[in-house]
Amino acid sequence: MATGDISTYNEDGTWKSAVEGSSRAAHVGGTKAEQQAIGKDLAKGRRVEHTVRNLNGQIAQKNSYGNDAYPPAG
Repeated sequence: MATGDISTYNEDGTWKSAVEGSSRAAHVGGTKAEQQAIGKDLAKGRRVEHTVRNLNGQIAQKNSYGNDAYPPAG
């Protein structure tokens, strides 16, 4: 089982959520918002980082649900 962070992205017109290091997406289909929610749940359960990408592949959001190496100040 892959143990990396979670990435939500669009590939060939289909939204996917995958564990980084895995050769296959964990969940496929639906809207960006639906996959984003699935990815968030996966990341929370695994206590890892969740990266959400736009259609062009640029990072839109990053959220950490585990031991953040760089926690926000305050």
